[in-house]
Amino acid sequence: MSLPVSVLDLVGMHPGEPAGVAIARSVDLAKHVEQLGYRRFWLAEHHSIEGLACSATAVLIGHVAAGTNSIRVGSGGIMLPNHAPLVVAEQFGTLAALFPGRIDLGLGRAPGGDFHTMRALRRDLAQTGDDFPELLAELRTYLGPAIPGQPVKAIPGQGSRVPITLLGSSDFSARLAASLGLPFAFAAHFAPDMLFHSAHLYRSLFRPSETLPQPWLMVGVPVIAAETDIAARKLFTTPQQRFLRLIRNQPVELLPPVDSLDTIDQPWNAFEQAAVESRLRAAIVGSDETVKAGLEKLIAETGADEVIAVTDTWDHEARLDSYRRLAGIAAAVESKPLAATNPISR
Repeated sequence: MSLPVSVLDLVGMHPGEPAGVAIARSVDLAKHVEQLGYRRFWLAEHHSIEGLACSATAVLIGHVAAGTNSIRVGSGGIMLPNHAPLVVAEQFGTLAALFPGRIDLGLGRAPGGDFHTMRALRRDLAQTGDDFPELLAELRTYLGPAIPGQPVKAIPGQGSRVPITLLGSSDFSARLAASLGLPFAFAAHFAPDMLFHSAHLYRSLFRPSETLPQPWLMVGVPVIAAETDIAARKLFTTPQQRFLRLIRNQPVELLPPVDSLDTIDQPWNAFEQAAVESRLRAAIVGSDETVKAGLEKLIAETGADEVIAVTDTWDHEARLDSYRRLAGIAAAVESKPLAATNPISR
């Protein structure tokens, strides 16, 4: 069986660009990957980050779904501690009513912002994410069949059974997804440290459920495919600059590629270089042959059932081309069982 591939989009903006232009690019990308046979198009949730237009995730999902025909569209993910479970159920229940069989609900437990952003979101500032299992249970109550005597119902939403995937960058959500028999997506595109450990735990602890008889592991990784390794590595300097600017607490708009981050106006220092390279070390960047080898290595080491590609380039055509190349590459990559090596030690 060929490797299923999907897309995670942060709706990156160019400096000074209206948000509507960036959103239109995302819709165009969704149409493009739908034609290429991608399984899902997911949109992230980020707040108060200059350069990203993905704060109103449910609204974007509806817009992208309306502009496409068959691809699944969803959240990668909704940060559940930011929202009342009832509101999430109503929003996604409405989306499922509008686009039957096409909506995914990916859920994370990260705060999604700093102290001031959390206050603006009206969250309990003492929250640590430890109550995520309780919030998830409440949300699933609103999306499942109504319980006799249930005092509050999500209308629409009740009984919709919108598919839920848990997202994470540590073993917390891996353990929870395994115990509940839910799909799990690991965010190696920005936090690869716990990838192998979490993948191993999820598979080893998984309990079959009515929702899912076998584990389904998705891995989000940065992917840039181009004609040559050199061309791809140059394109990769755009996401490198984004993470550098994030470290520096600067706007994270998409910036043109450079030969090296040593050549930009304010070059990275040794600490910043190490931090950026650590954040992005799961990236698969290069020619078709290099990307194929990288995907095969990722599958062999994690047993991933699906890869969610994050491809941020300055030039939209280069992004479309990268996803086109990835579709062809993935068709030649077979899903494989977890390698015999011990993934926790990697």
